[in-house]
Amino acid sequence: MSVLSPSPPAVGTLAARFREVRAQTERLCEPLATEDYVVQAMTDVSPTKWHLAHTTWFWETFVLSEYAPGYTLHDERYPFLFNSYYVQAGERHCRAQRGYLSRPTVEQVYAYREAVDRAMEAFLDALDEAEHPAIADVIEVGLHHEQQHQELMVTDIKYVFSVNPLRPAYRERLRQPAADPGPLRWIDGPSGVQTVGFAPDGNATSRERFHFDNEGPQHRVYLEPYALADRLVTVGEMMRFVEDGGYERPELWLSEGWATVQEEGWTCPFYWEPPGVNSDRWEHFTLAGMRDLDPHEPVTHVSFYEADAFARWAHHSGLAPGARLPTEAEWEAAARTVWSGTTADGTAPGSFVDAGRLHPAPAAPPAGGDGAPAPPSLRQMYGEAWQWTASAYRPYPGYHAAPGALGEYNGKFMINQMVLRGGSVATPKSHIRPSYRNFFHPPATWQFTGIRLAVSI
Repeated sequence: MSVLSPSPPAVGTLAARFREVRAQTERLCEPLATEDYVVQAMTDVSPTKWHLAHTTWFWETFVLSEYAPGYTLHDERYPFLFNSYYVQAGERHCRAQRGYLSRPTVEQVYAYREAVDRAMEAFLDALDEAEHPAIADVIEVGLHHEQQHQELMVTDIKYVFSVNPLRPAYRERLRQPAADPGPLRWIDGPSGVQTVGFAPDGNATSRERFHFDNEGPQHRVYLEPYALADRLVTVGEMMRFVEDGGYERPELWLSEGWATVQEEGWTCPFYWEPPGVNSDRWEHFTLAGMRDLDPHEPVTHVSFYEADAFARWAHHSGLAPGARLPTEAEWEAAARTVWSGTTADGTAPGSFVDAGRLHPAPAAPPAGGDGAPAPPSLRQMYGEAWQWTASAYRPYPGYHAAPGALGEYNGKFMINQMVLRGGSVATPKSHIRPSYRNFFHPPATWQFTGIRLAVSI
């Protein structure tokens, strides 16, 4: 574990937040054995040890080497090993072979983190954010970059444990609400001319003005009247899709989605196991090991193809006539109506990794006074599960990637991917905001990805 200076920096400063983010990364590793750090079970999954080293490489490359006078690399071999996709930052070790790296050892990687943490703290102690806003902005990128890798560490280790025949648990299961969230209800979203995207205030602190470049420029869109489902699709509703032959009916699927179903042999959502495999009941793998399916929980680990097929099935089956996936602009306009947080204070409503559950919970049942039904309201817009949208990941009008290697962060991936919104139970709470755009390829399932339906009205 990193050992920083004995005098903690003031709460809310860049130094304090750096210290907390770095410590949280290592807290997430506490349940792991040394052997768990090195496994790469598929190309999209990186070993935990690599995440620890890569996030450290980021600070060393983009802050210390660039701005700290006299700084020398901890190990001149590490940039090649721990760069990810920043072509302008130099050559990289093959992504699919990160699991080959038995050396440096886990102990050596922690020593690397400690050395860089000490150098970063000394640098931050001497930094005046007001005098060096450009440097402060790079540090904000680094903080949020590490939070992204915290989420990846959680979801990657879940995948690693799932392919182990022992089905180990990352930690014991915490108690979850189990109440029925009630039937789907519909909430009209803001329509007409709406403004989406992030608009930074040049006079704000680096934390208040932070956003990833793909969240801007802020611009106007025109939205036809629509409504969003008041909650996420549940396991029980997805089970109806499975039992109705949803994975056997090509008319429900996009062409590429149906081809994927056939090639991969999909018969149910990822991590689900039908009766007769290891049990006489439907089960699924969780970070607490194998558990019975709870019909009230949000369904997760579904691909865009499955989300789209479910929406089509929901329309034809009568569950939700007219159902479709929302566009990202519809989602954002609606999500802003229930946003209670800010980029700075991190008080987004919903369940995130900070809650410690690491498994989505059912939506709280609507509650009205004196037994009367509560008026419908949007639930689970933030946290629980990333929500697939019908929008391709493309640049906003007027978007230009930033110059240099940091400009490779988002822009070059704006092809063949779909946008997701809202965050998940593996996302840090202070990391999310209404304008946040996540993106994955349509077949991806190893993240906590779920479904919210929309209808045109």
